[in-house]
Amino acid sequence: MAREPSEEEKARELEMQMLKEKMLRTFLTPAARQRLANIRIVKPELASAVENYIVAMGSQGRLNKELSDEELKRLLLALQKPKRDFRINYR
Repeated sequence: MAREPSEEEKARELEMQMLKEKMLRTFLTPAARQRLANIRIVKPELASAVENYIVAMGSQGRLNKELSDEELKRLLLALQKPKRDFRINYR
């Protein structure tokens, strides 16, 4: 049986989410934020991975400017799992 999170845990989670949103606003251009929001609708796990990556890089001081939409596209391609190629041979 799962237990209910305490008020303190809920408050901590909300604070972390707000900090994450603030960092994303800082490190992404408006176009890039819109693209990430669109991706979150289709592939939430990929959007979470990209958000976590951006927050980690920003926290470490590796991002010194906003990421543009084109840079976000390249980051998405790098983090996305490659599609498997299926071939069917007819004999």
